[in-house]
Amino acid sequence: MSENYSGACFCGAVEVEVSGQPEAMGYCHCQSCRSWSASPVNAFTLWKPENVKVTKGADQIGAYHKTEKHHRQFCRTCGGHVMSSLPAWGLIDVFAATIKDFTFRPQLHVNYAETVLPMRDGLPKMRDFPAELGGSGEVIAE
Repeated sequence: MSENYSGACFCGAVEVEVSGQPEAMGYCHCQSCRSWSASPVNAFTLWKPENVKVTKGADQIGAYHKTEKHHRQFCRTCGGHVMSSLPAWGLIDVFAATIKDFTFRPQLHVNYAETVLPMRDGLPKMRDFPAELGGSGEVIAE
């Protein structure tokens, strides 16, 4: 039996539904995510594409591709961030704050070498990304 969770952009013009459980959850500390989210850290949830569905406002979704690895999507009405397609990994990052009533359980920090907000929570701190995702796989100290 699959669990479904819904979410929306800031104004509610775009709605998404995710089903099942994400492949991973954590925090990204890279400068790009910090700038995009206007925050010192970005909380991510990574889902297989078949587990993410836009249920309202698909025509209101705008996209920005700073790189071919990260296709960020936002609501054209309010500018609210919704999700990012990560084609190289075959995943979609539905921003954790977007999903209502979903319990966020972070597993790790990525790009922690770039942090501006040290977080002492006992989770693994990856210098960049896990090796299986093309990173160094190096864990650094809190």
